[in-house]
Amino acid sequence: MIELILGGAKSGKTAHALECAVNTGLPVTYVATATSGDEEMADRIANHKAERPDHWGLIEEPVRLAQIVDIHAVLGQCIIIDCLTLWFTNLLFNDDGDLFARQTEAFLLAMENSKGHIIMVSNETGLGIVPVNKMSRQFCDAAGLMHQRLASISTRVRMVIAGLPLELKKNTENCAKRLI
Repeated sequence: MIELILGGAKSGKTAHALECAVNTGLPVTYVATATSGDEEMADRIANHKAERPDHWGLIEEPVRLAQIVDIHAVLGQCIIIDCLTLWFTNLLFNDDGDLFARQTEAFLLAMENSKGHIIMVSNETGLGIVPVNKMSRQFCDAAGLMHQRLASISTRVRMVIAGLPLELKKNTENCAKRLI
């Protein structure tokens, strides 16, 4: 099963993802994409760590998510990937010319071939005004297009607003096929 959970900053999307992971009853590995570039981000990372159960696995990977999915998204396992928009940022700011394209295509292929229960968390950035600078517009466009592609292969898609999950897509037929 592939789940995509979207929402704004501090909307409750990570808390919802943690709840969903617990409800699977499966062993969980949390995949963190954040890097602490400053004290405020380090505090955010520490707060996220404190919210997770101690017995969950942890993988910190800011760039190569496809490899993580290939190895860890196996039948009988649940992984949470938090957060895709931070991953997009890592790729865009460290782009060697085609890093973003290579990594996102590899990630989509890994997702399509995965057998485990995957819960992805991402910020929906396209609901506001059009950004004034080129880099911000490119980021919003890339995130929006990637969200569309991920939603198309996801079994469930939810938007979390004010801590309330709104079901956008629930395809139980797809879920049953993926588990066979």
